[in-house]
Amino acid sequence: MTKLDLPALNIVELRNLLRQREVSPGEALQALEERINAVDPKIGAYLVHDLAAATAEAEKADVTLPLGGIPIAIKDLINVEGQQCTCASKILRGYRAPYSATVIEKLRAQGAIPFGRMNMDEFAMGSSTENSSAQVTRNPWDLSRVPGGSSGGSAAALAADIAFGALGSDTGGSIRQPAALSGIVGFKPSYGRVSRFGLVAFASSFDQIGPLTKTVRDSALLMNAIAGHDSRDSTSLNALVPDYTANLGRDLKGIRVGLPKEYMIEGVDPVVKSAVMAAVKQLESLGAEIVEASLPHTDYAISVYYILATAEASANLARFDGVRYGHRAEKVSTLFEHYARTRAEGFGAEVKRRIILGTYVLSSGYYDAYYLRAQKVRELIRQDFVRAFEKVEALVSPTSPGPAFKLGEKTTDPLQMYLADVFTNAANLAGICGISLPCGFAESENGKKLPIGLQVLGKALNEARIFQIAHAYEQSTDWHKARPAFEPIAA
Repeated sequence: MTKLDLPALNIVELRNLLRQREVSPGEALQALEERINAVDPKIGAYLVHDLAAATAEAEKADVTLPLGGIPIAIKDLINVEGQQCTCASKILRGYRAPYSATVIEKLRAQGAIPFGRMNMDEFAMGSSTENSSAQVTRNPWDLSRVPGGSSGGSAAALAADIAFGALGSDTGGSIRQPAALSGIVGFKPSYGRVSRFGLVAFASSFDQIGPLTKTVRDSALLMNAIAGHDSRDSTSLNALVPDYTANLGRDLKGIRVGLPKEYMIEGVDPVVKSAVMAAVKQLESLGAEIVEASLPHTDYAISVYYILATAEASANLARFDGVRYGHRAEKVSTLFEHYARTRAEGFGAEVKRRIILGTYVLSSGYYDAYYLRAQKVRELIRQDFVRAFEKVEALVSPTSPGPAFKLGEKTTDPLQMYLADVFTNAANLAGICGISLPCGFAESENGKKLPIGLQVLGKALNEARIFQIAHAYEQSTDWHKARPAFEPIAA
């Protein structure tokens, strides 16, 4: 293997080479930098990356640690001390984090090197990464299509082999949906399993940080590093964290897996449905028992999500006013004008839409009609999952109703964009864990392969079982080995 081939490796493969001293952390970083320079001008996954700072960390890396010397890309809403943290928004342009998030401290304790700030939908509000104020990110499988969102930069980087692993955030599907559309693995932990300290909040009762990787085992390794209680996050769960790699390789004999009838509805692309049903048959052949399941309040999930998440966002984003940091409007004569113009200039259209919607549902006269009622239905949705998991250990479904759509196709129709998360946001409403992994391909009109994702959901804190099921399926197929074919830019 030449140094130029290093970026194609997954975390486990690179770790083995580092431990055998066949390559150094600095050499791995240099190879990654060269690949980024050759490929990312076409993709637009990275906002910035600081090779010098990462190399300084690499020189001190202890490769005997679980993630020793491994570069990990970071979504641009997770604080890394001294690095930019803009949430892909004009209102935070130029802002540098004064401290590191707990997940960054945990990664470094395991030997990993945070490397690069990844593009995203502004403040994680979107399903295509088209809402970034900085740049467009393209899907490596078809450059005319979106990579998904909001963690689209992280997902696209992995698909294009310009990252070994990445961290993203999942509020309504923002890890799993881009993972599906980009043909990689994306994991959403149970709510409270991973500390949110140092994560810029979108909707605090939904947000979770999680890994995006090339394989299920890599995802489990990153979860081993970042999971656990944190006294600085009041929603962090004080529960024992198992070794998520321990059950990988065990068979699925006797494990009951549910297929929710509400998730195989009209509107799912026939090719997606066919691929998911083939995956279900594969799970059955591996020993799993497949049973029909029902989540009767599924139809309300999107409505409830967009009432509650926007309400929380309107409160969380009130802090961005240009007074202490970030964008500040010029030539203002009053404090009110400063606030109004700074926020009008600093926020993009989708963020403004959600702030307005959230403010509306929290306003006098509408709180009971919308917000309070939505909270009650959220509990009904949570109870649906509780009852389902009394009968099965996991639920499987498509991650997204269709493959990656074209850039610009849904930007003028917010409802169609919101429907891209129709199968993912219920898990955030219920606080459960879930994974998306590749299970096939659709074909575009120009003959390009478009990845399809299989979603596996589990009850809260049952991450280990979800990893076991996902790994068994992954290792029995070759979908995760496929990589897009495109020509890098000549040096």
